[in-house]
Amino acid sequence: MTKKEKIDYIINTLEEYYPTVPIPLDHTDPYTLLIAVLLSAQSTDKRVNQITPLLFDRAMNPYQMIKLSVEEIREIIRPVGLSPMKSKGIYELSHILIDKYNGEVPADFEALESLPAVGHKTASVVMSQAFGIPAFPVDTHIHRLMYRWGLSNGKNVIQTEKDAKRLFPKELWNKLHLQIIYYAREYSPARGWDIEKDIITRTVGRKSVLKAFLSKKTHKI
Repeated sequence: MTKKEKIDYIINTLEEYYPTVPIPLDHTDPYTLLIAVLLSAQSTDKRVNQITPLLFDRAMNPYQMIKLSVEEIREIIRPVGLSPMKSKGIYELSHILIDKYNGEVPADFEALESLPAVGHKTASVVMSQAFGIPAFPVDTHIHRLMYRWGLSNGKNVIQTEKDAKRLFPKELWNKLHLQIIYYAREYSPARGWDIEKDIITRTVGRKSVLKAFLSKKTHKI
C-alpha cells in the first residue's frame, strides 16, 4: 500500500465511522471554549464538562471572570488538576482580553499563544473549533495513532503536527483531528488495546507495532 493509499484509506474509514463529530468540550462561544480547552490540559473532557458549568455559572465572559479572585476560580476548578497555574492563567488572560481585545478572543495564532497558560495546542483547538480556521491540534491520542499508523516517528508532538499537516488535505484538518481522537479512544487506546478491533492499525499499521502486538499475543497463548 502506497502512502497515498494509506492516507485515503484512513480518511475514508474515519468518515465511515464518524460522519459527524461533535466538539467534545461543552461551550457556547470562543471565550468559554478557550477556558474549557485550557482546563483540559492533563485532565479529561468528561471531568472538564462537569466543572465548566459551575465556573460559567459564575463567569461566562472575561468581564465577569475578573470579578472573581484567583482563589475563587481555583476553588471551583480544583478537580481538573493543575488548579494553581490554571486559575492564575484564566484570571490574567481575562484581563488581557479586556485590555487589548475589547473582551473578545482574537482569531489569531500569535495573539492566542501570547496569552497566559495558552500553548500551541490550546490555540490550535480554538482556531479550529471556534473560528473554523484550519489547524491540526495534536493531543496524546493523535500522537499515538500517527506513530502506530507509521505516519510519524513519534519523537515529539511538534513533528507529529508537521507530518499530519503535510500528509492530510488542509480542508479536512478540522474534522479529521476530531475523528482521529474519537477513533483512538474507542478502538486504539493506550491501555487495553485490542488490535482485532482496531481495523485501521491492523490494515495500515507500522510493521514493528504489528509485530510487537502479535509477539505479545503469541506469548500469552
